[in-house]
Amino acid sequence: MDSWDEIRTAFQVARAGTVSGAADALGVHHATVIRHIDALEGRLGVKLFQRHARGYTPTEAGVDLLRVAQATDEQFTQLAGRIKGLGDGVRGELVITSLASLSPVLIPILTDFQHDYPEIRLQFLTDDRVFRLEYGEAHVAIRAGSQPSEPDNVVQLLVSQSMALVASDDYIARFGMPKGEDDLKNHYFVSHVEEPHRAPFFRWLHEKVGPSRMVLRATDMRVMTDAIVAGAGIGFISELELPLYPTLKRVMPSPAEWTVQLWLVTHVDLHRSVKVQTFLSHLKARAAEFEI
Repeated sequence: MDSWDEIRTAFQVARAGTVSGAADALGVHHATVIRHIDALEGRLGVKLFQRHARGYTPTEAGVDLLRVAQATDEQFTQLAGRIKGLGDGVRGELVITSLASLSPVLIPILTDFQHDYPEIRLQFLTDDRVFRLEYGEAHVAIRAGSQPSEPDNVVQLLVSQSMALVASDDYIARFGMPKGEDDLKNHYFVSHVEEPHRAPFFRWLHEKVGPSRMVLRATDMRVMTDAIVAGAGIGFISELELPLYPTLKRVMPSPAEWTVQLWLVTHVDLHRSVKVQTFLSHLKARAAEFEI
C-alpha cells in the first residue's frame, strides 16, 4: 500500500484527537490532514473516525489500523536508533540491558567507561522481559543462563560465575553455622518464589531442604541479597558480588553445577560499530579481572 503518509497522519490524529493537533505534530497545514484522512477512508472503504465537536474519535476499524500504525512507528523509531549507533565515534547514547542483580558489578564498569568517553550517555535497562536487540531496544545485552540463540545476534561468553551459599554474621550469631549438608534442614533460607526454579542452585536448595524452611521468598535477586545481609536466612549470592559484603560468610563449597554463564549479546547490525566494539573491549578487560 502506497499510503504510509496517510496512515501516519491518521495515527497522529488519533493521538492528538484533533486535526489541529495532528497538523502541529506533523508540521503540515490542517487541510493536508483532512485530505489524508478522507483519502485513506476512501481507499479502505470504511470510516476510521467519528467526527464531533471536540475532535476525532477512532472507530473500531480505526483502532485496528492505528494499532498497526503505532507498532510500525515504534519500529521506525527503534531503527533510527540503530542507524545512529553506526557512527564512527564513541559518543551519543549507549543502551545496556542486564539483570538488576548484576548492578553492583556492572555500574562501576559503566561509570569508568563513561569517564573515559565523556560524550557517551548511558542507559542501563533491567526488566523481567528480554529486550529485543533486533528492534534497537538496546545496543548490548548481558544475559545469564543458557546460551542465547536468537537469529542475527552475535553471542560471546563473558564469564562463568559461580553462586555461593552464604549466611550473615547476624544469622550465624542467632542460629549458628550449618555443620554440613545434612544440617541444612535445621536452618532457615531465603529463596525464589518460583518453584521449581530453572536455576540449578535454586533447584538443589529446594530438593535438599524443602519449602518449609524457606522463610522469605522473592522474585528479585537484589531483594534476596538484602534479606540475606539482614540476617533473614541463608541464601545464594554471586561470587562476583561476595567481596562487596564482608558480613557474609560462605556456608559450604560451591559445586560445579552452581556455575552460571554470563553472555554478551549484540545485534549483527551494530556489532562492528566503533561505539559497541569499544565498550565490549572495555567490559571484557574488566571481566578478566574478576576472581571467581
